[in-house]
Amino acid sequence: MYIDYEVADKIAAITLNRPEAANAQNGALLDELDAAWTKAAEDPDVAVIVLRAEGKHFSAGHDLNDRWPAPAEITLEWIYGAETRRYLEYSLRWRNVPKPSIAAVQGRCIAGGLLLCWPCDLIVAAEDASFSDPVVMMGIGGVEYHGHTWELGARKAKEILFTGRPVTAAEAEQVGMVNKVVPRDQLDAETRALAEHIATMPSFGLRQAKRAVNQTLDVQGFYAAIQSVFDIHQSGHGNALSVSGHPILMKLDEMKAKIQ
Repeated sequence: MYIDYEVADKIAAITLNRPEAANAQNGALLDELDAAWTKAAEDPDVAVIVLRAEGKHFSAGHDLNDRWPAPAEITLEWIYGAETRRYLEYSLRWRNVPKPSIAAVQGRCIAGGLLLCWPCDLIVAAEDASFSDPVVMMGIGGVEYHGHTWELGARKAKEILFTGRPVTAAEAEQVGMVNKVVPRDQLDAETRALAEHIATMPSFGLRQAKRAVNQTLDVQGFYAAIQSVFDIHQSGHGNALSVSGHPILMKLDEMKAKIQ
């Protein structure tokens, strides 16, 4: 319904196809996306995975109007379990798929959108791409897969979190979060050319190279930090549930009203 999947010349193209909602992520989209990643990971004819999106924007983040099956009373326990599966575990699983992956990003990539592109090994960005995580305005210290410090460095990470401002494609390339910035009309072609080149390399060598880099990050503390900061994120939800009129609590109340 929300994800297109195609394999050609050893490249699996996974496409977010909800452009009318700026590819906002509801539960069904995330479940379909995870199934597509799994399919590509298990297909022996796939050497490289490309994640792309239809429309003007890569992803507007989590769909806060999504009607996940929810209890009549939303609790921190329920939020913690739901977000563990669809946000934290999905992103970590995609990061650890043993095949090289490339995200092609255009337009806005907001909050939850980072959970889709950051797990990829490489990012090619259109000149109009921007990356932001404005959830501090909702009383939370950053999205669930808190890769900010690893992707941007500590001071730039604090800056975008404290101010909520977007990072441009050029800035992202400068700090190493993005590998290449290209004109918008060349994004797909440039990403495809990079994927085709990588696909000519020995598959076992690619697998080992990816494992070596990811394990180095994990030894430096990446995995432990991601897990612990997820709990910090959940403390924001706990605060929201305890404060009358809190922005998140109001959004959850709207969601409960729709479900009921």
